[in-house]
Amino acid sequence: MFSLLLKCGPGEMERLSEEIWLLGADGAVEEAEGLRVFFGDDSRAGEVTSKLVSYSPVWQAEAEIDYEGRARESFPALEIGSKFFLVPPWSEAATPEGRLRLVVEPGMACGTGWHPCTQLCLKAMEELVSPGASFLDVGCGSGILSEAARLLGAGRIAACDVDEEAAGIAREKFGIDVFVGTIEAVKEGSFDVLAANISAEVAGAIAGRAVRVARAVILSGFEEWEAPMLPFEAKLRRGVEGWCAVVG
Repeated sequence: MFSLLLKCGPGEMERLSEEIWLLGADGAVEEAEGLRVFFGDDSRAGEVTSKLVSYSPVWQAEAEIDYEGRARESFPALEIGSKFFLVPPWSEAATPEGRLRLVVEPGMACGTGWHPCTQLCLKAMEELVSPGASFLDVGCGSGILSEAARLLGAGRIAACDVDEEAAGIAREKFGIDVFVGTIEAVKEGSFDVLAANISAEVAGAIAGRAVRVARAVILSGFEEWEAPMLPFEAKLRRGVEGWCAVVG
């Protein structure tokens, strides 16, 4: 990879940005001295230099960056709670004795186990989802909580999401029963445990219905300062960086 420094003032950068894309640039960043433009190789260095000579162009080689490697490093294998061992698909880390290997593809849909709220939900599920229990995942996103319930031995698992694409991903990836819709479509008293990793606004809106649908409710996806008022007794569980969950 190569970069080209074009010495110019702030007022010229916008016009230059349009021109460099036409010359095949891969990207650009503003620096104190001007605009630094990146190219995959220097095969067009002569042509580019001649067209931008008035900006005193200076070429230099850039270190190749392994973006995929960096991205993978952001998702290390993690021990969560007392039972789960969260790993991305490419991890070769051995599962610690006594833990359940929870494999999740980061970025497939909302809901990655590396977020504090998902971890709070998983820890609460360890206590509430017993073998044979029925479990409902509201706003399932990637389906991670449903898969965790399966690993814990849940007997019947269902999930829903208003996002048709997310529902399809969860259905295909984990083979769970997912429908496109909301908790309003669920019969009252039909589940032992319900978990919803959603926004504070939505959590507050569905809380009344949730407690009628399931005997135990786990709500997360928000920070402590925005935790919703709930129409049932619940305990606040604190995570890192202000994130929290309410369990009742």
